[in-house]
Amino acid sequence: MSRTVVAGIDSSTQSTKVVRVDAETGEILSKTSAPHPDGTSIRPERWWEALESQGTLDDVAALSVSAQQHGMVALDASGAPVHDALLWNDTRSAPQAKALRERLGSEYWAKEIGIVPVPSFTVTKLAWLAENHPELADRVHQVLLPHDWLTWQLAGRPAIATTDRSDASGTGYYSVPEGRYREDILELAFGRTPQLPKVLGPSEVAGTTPSGALIAAGCGDNAGAALGLGLVPGEVVVSIGTSGTVFAPSAARIQDPSGAVAGFADATGNNLPLLATINAARTLSASATMLNVDLNEFDRLASAGAPDADGLTLIPYFDGERTPDLPHATGTMTGLTRANFTPENMARASVLGLLCTLSDALDRLRAQGVSAQRIVLIGGGSLSRSVRRAAADIFGVEVVVPVSAEYVALGAARQAAWALSGESEPPTWSRTTDEIFEPQGSTWAAEVRGRFTAARIATYGI
Repeated sequence: MSRTVVAGIDSSTQSTKVVRVDAETGEILSKTSAPHPDGTSIRPERWWEALESQGTLDDVAALSVSAQQHGMVALDASGAPVHDALLWNDTRSAPQAKALRERLGSEYWAKEIGIVPVPSFTVTKLAWLAENHPELADRVHQVLLPHDWLTWQLAGRPAIATTDRSDASGTGYYSVPEGRYREDILELAFGRTPQLPKVLGPSEVAGTTPSGALIAAGCGDNAGAALGLGLVPGEVVVSIGTSGTVFAPSAARIQDPSGAVAGFADATGNNLPLLATINAARTLSASATMLNVDLNEFDRLASAGAPDADGLTLIPYFDGERTPDLPHATGTMTGLTRANFTPENMARASVLGLLCTLSDALDRLRAQGVSAQRIVLIGGGSLSRSVRRAAADIFGVEVVVPVSAEYVALGAARQAAWALSGESEPPTWSRTTDEIFEPQGSTWAAEVRGRFTAARIATYGI
C-alpha cells in the first residue's frame, strides 16, 4: 500500500533533526540528526549544512520547519548575515531589555505585545546590534527567525520570506492581541523597520521546494512540540532540553506584567502561555562531568542518594537564568556538611535543583489561571530515571512520560500533513505513553521545595 510521506524538521540549539512520517497515521518512518556547533551565536549556514548532510527531501510530499525561537537572523540586501545569529540563550542584550522595559513599562508590554522584554527576545538583540554595532545595523535589510530562514532557504530565497504567528509572537515586535507587527516598537528598539516576513496562518503554504514538495508555514519549537503531542485541556508540558520550558495551549490570552509568563501564540490559532528556563538538561550533564561519570552512572548515583539529598540544595543557575530573570546569576549550593557531601547526594541535589526550578515556573503558570491536572514530561532530561521518579512529588500532580520521540519535528510533520490535506483541522495522530507516575504524598518533597525557595530568596533576593 502506498503512503503519503511528510517530513518535519526540528532545528534546535544543538542539532537539526528530520523525521519522515506517514501523513495519515503519524507513524514515524525514519529519523536522522546532525549536530550544530556549541555556543550562543552561530552562522545560519551551519543550520543549512546540518540539514543538507542528512540527504535530500525529494521523497516527501510536504514538509515543515519548527525551530528554536527568538534568534536574530539579520540579513543584508544580498541575503548575507551581517552578524552571527544571536540565539535565544544569548544574554548580551540584557541592558537593552532592561531599557525597553523601563521605557514603556511592563504593563504596556504585557497588554500591547503579550510579552515583556528579556534578553532572549529578538527585539532586545536588535537593540543590542543598533547600540553596539551601528555600522552593521545600517546594513540590515531584513530580519528573520531561525525557522523563517530555513523555510526561506528551502523555498529558494523568495523576495518575501514567511513566518507564522507562533514564532512571530516571540519577537517582541509582533502584537499577539492585534495580530500584527508593531513597527513603532521596532523603530523604538532598532531605529527603523527592516523588511519582515509575512505571517501565515497555521495551515497555509509558504512555497514549494525545487522537487515540488509543499512547504508549510512552520512554527516555533514549543508550538511544534504542543502540536506533536496533541495536548488536551488540563495538560501542561514540562520539557527538559537544552532549555527548560513549561507551557500549555490555552484559548485565553495571558497578560503577565512580571514577564515570567510569555503570552505566545500556538500553531493552531490559539495561545501558548509559556515559561522558559535557561538551565535544564545541562544541569545534569554538568553535574555528571563534575563527578567524572557518564550520564548512566550519574542517574544511578542520583537514584541512590537520600530522597531529599540529605539537606543539600543546588540552585542551578549556571548560565544565568530567565525564570526568574537573572541573566548574570551563577549557581549556588547550600547545606553542605561532611556527612552529606557524597557523590550520591550531589547527584540527587542536581536532579532536585532542576525540578525545583521547573516547579517554580509551573507555579507561575498556575497563578495565571492555567489548569495543571497532569504534567507531560518530555525532552532529553526526561529519559533520566531519577528525574522521572522525583517529578510527580516535586510537581504535586500526575506525570505522564510519552514514548520518547522528536515531538518538535513530529509537530512540524503534522503541520505539513495539515497543509497538504487542505482540511480545517490538523490530522489526528495518537500519542503513546511510556510511564505514568503519581505523587506519593511524601513530606520530603515539600521540605525540598521549601529549602530551595529559602535559598533562592537569600541568595538572589527574588
